[in-house]
Amino acid sequence: MVEKIRFFDDKKFLWDGEEYESEEKAVARQKEYLEKDFEVQMYSEDDKVFLYTRRVVTEVVVDQS
Repeated sequence: MVEKIRFFDDKKFLWDGEEYESEEKAVARQKEYLEKDFEVQMYSEDDKVFLYTRRVVTEVVVDQS
């Protein structure tokens, strides 16, 4: 069973929920995450590749309507 949460360099990352059959497919998806300002870590286990992502909130907007 895949860990849903992993720590890389003392930072918490969440599994994106997908099992990639090849590193090429994972790299393509990783690029999409990076374009959306996510931090991404790749992890391989049992011939599968998993992506773990995180995004730090840089702005909080409060709607007081």
